[in-house]
Amino acid sequence: MNVRTQRRIFKPLVFLISLSPFFWLAYAIFSDTTMGTQYLTTDPVQKLDRELGDWTLIFIILSLAVRPAADLLKRNEFINYRRMIGLFALFYAVLHVTSYQVFHLKLDVVAFFKDIAERPFITVGMIAFIALIPLGITSTKGMIRRLGKKWRKLHMLVYPIAILGVVHFYMMIRADFSRPYIYGAIILLLLGYRVWKNRQRNRPRPAAAAAA
Repeated sequence: MNVRTQRRIFKPLVFLISLSPFFWLAYAIFSDTTMGTQYLTTDPVQKLDRELGDWTLIFIILSLAVRPAADLLKRNEFINYRRMIGLFALFYAVLHVTSYQVFHLKLDVVAFFKDIAERPFITVGMIAFIALIPLGITSTKGMIRRLGKKWRKLHMLVYPIAILGVVHFYMMIRADFSRPYIYGAIILLLLGYRVWKNRQRNRPRPAAAAAA
């Protein structure tokens, strides 16, 4: 199967899989509202916020894991899906912030900015969200061409964004810190791989190999 055929098959599949959390949450809201179920527990507003934030972090981590997976499995075609996965991280981040604004604050803009200023975990989360926006904007092929090497440097921001996301998650909860610890460990492992890979790439070649 050639690369073009793989893209035609797997890109729509990756897109649908990435949308599946959204479909599930939309169904849960509909079911809880119309049929009296409790898929979103007895505190649906908080549950929805946390689910959307969780999926934002998961997609950020998946986008970071694409390159190591491609290297280790020797499947460079995986890189074709990294941009889509990264954009889904932004998609769920937008839904996360929107959910907070609409369901928690009832679109009270003054309360929103007050929370950003006075509640540290929201401050950290908003810094991560704002930093994520330019990465989404510059993910088009045209912007990649225009920015050249600057694009790669800009998109290295995804690592501090991921760390800020974990800190936001950690500060938000009061019990069971297992998930932020797990997410943080995975992010540090992926960052360590990236640093090691860059050092391997920039290491001077032996004189004999260079002469050959």
